[in-house]
Amino acid sequence: MRSVKIINDNWLFSKDAKSIPHIMPHDWQKIDLPHTWNGVDGQDGGNDYYRGTCYYVKQLTLADFGDEEEYYLQFDAVNSSAKVYFNGELIAQHDGGYSAFRAKLNDIQESNILVVAADNSPNDHVYPQTADFTFYGGIYRSVKLIGVSKSHFDLDYCGAPGIAVTPKVTGTGADVHAQAYVTTKENAKVLFEIIDDDKVILRAESADDYSADMHIDAVHLWNGIKDPYLYTMRAQLIVDGNAVDCITCRFGCRSFKIDPDKGFILNGREYPLRGVSRHQDRPQIGNALLPEHHKEDIELICEMGANTIRLAHYQHAQEFYDLCDEHGLVVWAEIPYISNHLPNARANTLSQMKELICQNYNHPSIVVWGLSNEITMGGKSNPDMISNHKELNDLAHSLDSTRLTTIATVTMCQPDDEINSISDVISYNHYFGWYGGNVHMYGPWFDNFHKKFPNRAIGISEYGCEALNWHTSEPEQG
Repeated sequence: MRSVKIINDNWLFSKDAKSIPHIMPHDWQKIDLPHTWNGVDGQDGGNDYYRGTCYYVKQLTLADFGDEEEYYLQFDAVNSSAKVYFNGELIAQHDGGYSAFRAKLNDIQESNILVVAADNSPNDHVYPQTADFTFYGGIYRSVKLIGVSKSHFDLDYCGAPGIAVTPKVTGTGADVHAQAYVTTKENAKVLFEIIDDDKVILRAESADDYSADMHIDAVHLWNGIKDPYLYTMRAQLIVDGNAVDCITCRFGCRSFKIDPDKGFILNGREYPLRGVSRHQDRPQIGNALLPEHHKEDIELICEMGANTIRLAHYQHAQEFYDLCDEHGLVVWAEIPYISNHLPNARANTLSQMKELICQNYNHPSIVVWGLSNEITMGGKSNPDMISNHKELNDLAHSLDSTRLTTIATVTMCQPDDEINSISDVISYNHYFGWYGGNVHMYGPWFDNFHKKFPNRAIGISEYGCEALNWHTSEPEQG
């Protein structure tokens, strides 16, 4: 059966090394993960922090492995590009610093050297490159060692969990479609079980396409902050009568839509959204957050009365999406296609969107996929930018027909710019009363937009003013 071991302890780090080591270094810095080399020099808001390639090394011995037939490494995030070497062999290369990726391990020896080259250097093909936040370099989320049998739920597709659960509310019940992805096709079947309050309430088997359809009577809805109820789906892979792999995921049953006149509607009722945007960093530690930091953030957000959150401007940690599910926050999830369009980075926008959706499909809190943020910062849209956005929009809908897409448009972008006609919902970043104008301009601006485009749903994706702690004389919390 599957085993998962977190291997965050006892790594070595070097900012000065010029190439991968083939033996364990003796003069490198000892560190534990999560880790970033920009926790201090990247925290002041400037653009003078170190950006380059740094190296991480860890020794793995046979004692780190068990009796499983195959082993994978899972990196929850390495910013912003990574090359992974196992005993000197390049086994993975990944561009995109916010999503998970995996690498299969072959030829495991008694003593093995794992090397990761992490690179946050400026370039023209990996987003983000221009933004008002720090692109912290490092292995800043956990690394896991996953052991499985040769027949297992897939680990090679986009860092995805191997199962996709699609609930659809129908009257007082819910139809639930489960699709598993497996590596074997012979003498195999998948047993699906829906668990409610630690009890199995529904079972179904599939031996052909490894999918099942079940119906929950009198479904308990995931109902925002009032009642964020979650079910669990368990899938067991059975080969020749023996269970060889098992995975679980939580899911929630809810319906939603976004109406141009009534706004956000959850489970058939109007549900006005009021919330915040969140970045994943802290003083002194940068983006190398621990579980308690994620928990503290969610508690502060809920304490202030928010019921929605925009997770800016990239994929966040699975722990935080889980917390959003548990607390009933409505989530906008997005990729870091931000500030300026890079013609050489189209493939990267597509790969980051694919990973975002495939890795987070089962989270009921997520309702929209964000295609870009303030992408016309440098001026009007252009044909290549428009084409890139249309391809992203089509990709999002092909991967997920249950959610909507949106774009966060910079305030200078004219409402009739073609960029605003691509996504299902358009949103604007307005800072009336800060960068210009006054706070009384919000109402008239949105009224005029709605009058001109009555069939277009619109939201406000950023507002307010900067809150810099060195601009206040009383920085202590009251």
